[in-house]
Amino acid sequence: MKIQDFNNKKVMVFGWARSGKAAAQRLLELGAQVTVVNGGEFEDDMVYRQLLAAGVQFINHDDAVSLNTSFDYLIKNPGINYETALVKQAKKLKIPILTEVAVALSSFEGRLIAVTGSNGKTTTTSLIRDMLKSDGQKVTTAGNIGIPVCEVIKDLTADDTLLLELSSFQLMGTPDIRPDIALITNIFANHLDYHGTRENYVAAKFQLTKNQTSNQLLVLNADGQDTDEFIKKTHAKVVAFSRIKNDYTVRTDNVDLIISDNHLMPLSGIKLVGPHNLENIVAAVTVAKLAGVHDTAIRHVLETFGGVEHRLQHVLTDNGVVFYNDSKATDIEATQTALNSFHQPTIWLAGGLDRGDDLMRLLPNLSHVKAVIAFGETQQKIVAVARAANKPVITVDDVEQAVPVAVKLAVTGDVVLLSPAAASWDQYKSFEERGERYVTELKKVLGL
Repeated sequence: MKIQDFNNKKVMVFGWARSGKAAAQRLLELGAQVTVVNGGEFEDDMVYRQLLAAGVQFINHDDAVSLNTSFDYLIKNPGINYETALVKQAKKLKIPILTEVAVALSSFEGRLIAVTGSNGKTTTTSLIRDMLKSDGQKVTTAGNIGIPVCEVIKDLTADDTLLLELSSFQLMGTPDIRPDIALITNIFANHLDYHGTRENYVAAKFQLTKNQTSNQLLVLNADGQDTDEFIKKTHAKVVAFSRIKNDYTVRTDNVDLIISDNHLMPLSGIKLVGPHNLENIVAAVTVAKLAGVHDTAIRHVLETFGGVEHRLQHVLTDNGVVFYNDSKATDIEATQTALNSFHQPTIWLAGGLDRGDDLMRLLPNLSHVKAVIAFGETQQKIVAVARAANKPVITVDDVEQAVPVAVKLAVTGDVVLLSPAAASWDQYKSFEERGERYVTELKKVLGL
């Protein structure tokens, strides 16, 4: 997309979260006529007043009748389902349905690096960001990592690197994306309540490389079940990585991390824990080398990077007990990965929104678990898993109640792990809030 795509065009923004505000502001800067639709009243904040003064129309209901053929685009919040009446109306009227990422990229002329995948996106994106910065390269990070792209795009030039973490929801509404370097970390069967089928979910992920050319790069997980199909369909030059195979440029020999023939550093010197993080590291280093990062910068980051908030985050150690916050583990695969990261006796805190998942799939991952604390809608499913594994299990209402129970049970040498294997929306606004409540309560109970 080009900058003139929105000039003098009539655009409806659907959803008034942070991304909606950013999209409306950027569209005005691009010369669009903007209408904002929300499913309720608008907060009378500074952004609302500024946009109102600039002539933006606000509609406080999301009835389909508010959208007609006079509109050129619908920009929707990524989380809004395509079966919503207003979005179905856009499809019926053949009005393009985009996300704010598409609005932002319409005017970007610099180097674009984009990351997607089912798990590991945020950690891998953060590693790439820190490696580029440590190398002295100018990089701006946005997207699913928590910052709308429209908030940062106007300050970027052709000399800048934009690093995006993108979800399947965002990619579905960014049809013209064409990254210089694209990375797909892995693909599992996620968000089927949104996409309907795994095939639809995989197609959304493929959107990242659909428009790439032979001059651009696609980094793929050689161990992924969809990798061979992606290699057949993409026009980009494919660069593979693997955690378990050793015939790639970036690899391990179970002792060292190796780049080409250079033994960069011992694995014991890497601060991040867990085999899944080794996979994230190999992926990130592969992208960093393609982006021209020097080995010394990569080594520095791996020696110091302790992880991102809520993703197997080391919170603290108290009296020989190590506490981890993995609130971002909103699916079974993420929790399996977390549980497999430890060999110490582990007290596992789990539960959340019930999406109908088969939690018995977690049974093989409980060998090091010494006790389970279950909460949320999936509480009884967690109880059933624990009992099937012959593990002691205690039920509580929520994360806050789970913390003092875990502290009381833990002894020196134990790990206390919050890794819910479920979304947070049954009790919390987000996985971030759930993780913050855990950390706050933990410090309160321990008197820190």
